[in-house]
Amino acid sequence: MERLVSEEKAFRVSAVLLAAGAGRRFGDGGKLLAPYAGGRLIDGALHKALSAPVDDIVLVTGARGREVADHVAAQTRDPRLRVVMATDWADGLSASLRAGIAALDRADAALVLLGDMPRVPVAILPRLVGAVRHGAPAAAPVFRGQRGHPVVFGAALLPQLLALTGDQGGGRLLAGMGEVLTLVESPDDGVLYDVDTPGDVS
Repeated sequence: MERLVSEEKAFRVSAVLLAAGAGRRFGDGGKLLAPYAGGRLIDGALHKALSAPVDDIVLVTGARGREVADHVAAQTRDPRLRVVMATDWADGLSASLRAGIAALDRADAALVLLGDMPRVPVAILPRLVGAVRHGAPAAAPVFRGQRGHPVVFGAALLPQLLALTGDQGGGRLLAGMGEVLTLVESPDDGVLYDVDTPGDVS
């Protein structure tokens, strides 16, 4: 039993919270700092990252990076949190993902969260992490047959994330995994809900 506990503790999980995009479809480009649920839109995803069973959290900023970083710093003093800047954020989603993954230190798995998805159910997070901890190469939530976010990637896939280019995340990588991708049923549609335009805020 003691050996099992030791092995569990040795499995290092990092969260990567992507908050670098300009959010141009939102209007003024300030999507992540837009009012939402009594706070700012980024707060929802930040809360999920802080609630997840992870050893450290990397917040990736880009557009309006200083404002986003200052806002997040005002919300939490959690020592697990650190901020990295994706200097090439304008190249698309892959740029911020690469910056986050490159900043990880000895991660056995990476939980990738999107800053514009505030309603992800906290209950799904340990189940996703647990699937990879117990051998799945990656795990993603699914609701009524539709795959959503966030996604946990095992260490073997991290080099492939570093090789991504253009305005794409890990979706293409997941699509090619077939049945080896573990799908975890979500209790609600928060794993599908994201904010692109002001009309999406609810």
